[in-house]
Formats: sequence, structure tokens, C-alpha cells
Amino acid sequence: MRYSAEKLSEEKVFKDPVHRYVHVRDRVIWDLVGTKEFQRLRRIKQLGTTFLTFHGAEHSRFNHSLGVYEIVRRIIDDVFAGRPEWNDDDRLLTLCAALLHDLGHGPFSHSFEKVFDFDHEDFTQSIVLGNTEVNAILKKVGPDFPQQVAEVIAKTSAKKLVVSLISSQIDADRMDYLQRDAYFTGVSYGQFDMERILRVMRPKEDQVVIKKSGMHAVEDYIMSRYQMYWQVYFHPVSRSAEVILTKILHRAKQLYENNYSFKNEPIHFYSFFKDQVTLEDYLKLDESIIMYYFQIWQDEDDAILSDLCRRFVNRNLFKYAEFDPAKEYKKLAELNTLFEKAGIDPDYYLVVDSSSDLPYDFYRPGEEEERLPIHLLMKNGELKELSRESEIVDAISGKRRTDHKLYYPGDFLADESSDNSIKKQIRSLLEI
Repeated sequence: MRYSAEKLSEEKVFKDPVHRYVHVRDRVIWDLVGTKEFQRLRRIKQLGTTFLTFHGAEHSRFNHSLGVYEIVRRIIDDVFAGRPEWNDDDRLLTLCAALLHDLGHGPFSHSFEKVFDFDHEDFTQSIVLGNTEVNAILKKVGPDFPQQVAEVIAKTSAKKLVVSLISSQIDADRMDYLQRDAYFTGVSYGQFDMERILRVMRPKEDQVVIKKSGMHAVEDYIMSRYQMYWQVYFHPVSRSAEVILTKILHRAKQLYENNYSFKNEPIHFYSFFKDQVTLEDYLKLDESIIMYYFQIWQDEDDAILSDLCRRFVNRNLFKYAEFDPAKEYKKLAELNTLFEKAGIDPDYYLVVDSSSDLPYDFYRPGEEEERLPIHLLMKNGELKELSRESEIVDAISGKRRTDHKLYYPGDFLADESSDNSIKKQIRSLLEI
């Protein structure tokens, strides 16, 4: 039997709090789960610093990746199977892309990427195509199979229907993380009727569409996503922790560039500081390594690095104030001057952070980041864009919401042992 068609002698299952069970019968999928590159995802949190706000949010990219695989498996095995629009030859490709779609995420994903100017999607491609255990397994399916999987994940594949299952405005990725993140944070916002959505999904030539009868379930899904972003993903306390984490990495990089003598050499960071990162270096760095350095850097002689690490490790986070950069840029300049006079480095202790989200959009030709809209399949076979039929979705379509906050160390400003008059001015400007 060809490797691509090989089944396990007995179905393997992962017990899952969201989907109850994740089912694996394909030998290829089981082998991919066992690779060191996929097992590494156990050491990468799905929600980065959010565990400092919602204490249950300790789940990993490993959990999520299995969840996305399971949703896609259910769609193509239970809903699409036998339909003329679905090519069952794409089954294994779709399952592999679903399982591996987040393979390149680094520790504290997005914060880490900002500091070192990385894109986790580039590393996903490198893992799938490089000298890795994952690549070796995919090559056993076929010499060009790793490239096919990489193209689906990168959204460059000609198989648009396959791509839309994993990356679109209603895909398995979003359907899993909304429910999973809601479960582990203990909130109800991310709950929606996925069972209903799966039942009304239909394959078309270049995308998944939804039967008109399932429109209300899709409305619920979109509103769930909107609420999760503003109540969980953009929570100001989580963002405060992210600001501090980012500043720690910036400070360590700056100290290295200035030939600072670390008490404990950050050998795992050298290639990152030098901008000479190999795939091997990247795969060795996970959140346990990052937290080790944050622990030992608390004892460094550099006061800023030591203080920021103590804050992150012990959850002594920055306070925040609402901020409008368009109207308050003069205030920010004044605060920068006052922070310097008070002996508080504004580069590390006065930070503007912005959050922005577009809950749903329809296709706008020629625009950057064109978004494939969600289409409803009408009884007569016609396709209609969702916001044209749904008043709820129409009300939020194309409307980007942006929020700005100014983060600062509240404990420094409360300490009146020195520079009392300056700190009073700062507190007045911050309205605290």
C-alpha cells in the first residue's frame, strides 16, 4: 500500500476539551504529529502573554493545531465527501496543511516577531521545505508534496477551495481558536454554533460557501470573533505584559550591541541579535528558554533589564491611560521630557500601544490584503455576499476599530521619595 493511503491498524484519538476527540486514522498525520518540529508546539502558548490576565490561558499551539486538523477532517470526511465539487484526491493535502499551518510560530509569537522582524509564516515554509523530520515525512508521500503543502499554507496554491478551508473569513483556524481560547480563558464570547455551520458548508470551485439557511449561525460566529478580539485578545492588561516583554527583548539586544557584559551569556539569542538566524537556532528557542533568561536577567547589573524582567516574571505590569495620538501628540512630547527629568527612561517606560481589528469585510478589488468574502448559497444556486443579506453583518462590514493606550510604570510615579514636583506634573498629565 502506498504511504499516502496507509491507515493505522487502530484509530488513535486525542481527548480534547473543545471537540471531545481528535481522530487520526491516516499514517501520515500520525507520523507528522510525532515529529520534533510539531512536538515543539507544546512549548509555545497559543495566546502569548494572555495567561497573565486570564490564568487559564495556558493552552498551546499544539492543542490548536490538532483542533484545526479535526475541524477540517470533519468537513471533508463528513460534509464534502461524495459531492462532485470536492476532489477527494486533495484530502491528504488539506489535512496536512491544516495540521501544520502554525508550525513556524515562535515563543510569544507576535511580540517576538516584532522585535526581530520575523514572520512566522516564513518559518513555517522553511520547516515544511527544509531539512526537517516534517519534510522527510511529506516527501514520502511524493517529491513535490512538501511544496504543495507549503503553497496551501502560504495561500499561493491554485487549489483555492483547499486554501479557503484553512485561511478565509470563515475557516477552520478561526473556528477552532475562538472556541478554544474562550474555553481556556473562561469567557463565553467565543461560543457559536459550529455544528450548524459545518452542516451548511458547501464546496464550490474556489471557496467554501454557506447555505442561506445557515446565515444566522454565521452572524453569531462573526459577532463572537468581534467580542473575543476586544474582550480577550486586545485586553489592556495582556497588552501591558506584551509591552514589557517587547521592551525586555529590545533592551537585551541593545545591551549586546553595546558590548555589555552579561552575568549569564544569552547564547540562545546570539544569532537573533546578529540577524543571522538559522532554522536550527529558531527551532531551539521556545518559551521555556525565554522564561529562563527572564528569570536570571532579574539579577543583571543593568537596572532597566533587571526591572523589566522582575515586572514580567512577577506580574508587576504597567498601568495604562486612554490615548488619542492625533490629538495628544503634544502631551506625549511633554511626558517624554518630564520622564527624562524624573530619571525614568521614556524609551522603556512610556509606550503607546495600538490595537486594531476589522471584524468582516467584503471584496474590494485592488485594495491591499484583498479579502475573499463569505458567500451564501441561495436556493436557486445563486451566490450572494453575506453583508448583502445580513443587516447585522452589513452594520460592521469594512469598519475598522482602533484603540490606543499609553502604558507607564504606576509604581514609579507613586514613589514620591524623589522628584516629587516632576512626578506630580506627570500624574496630572496622565490624569491619575
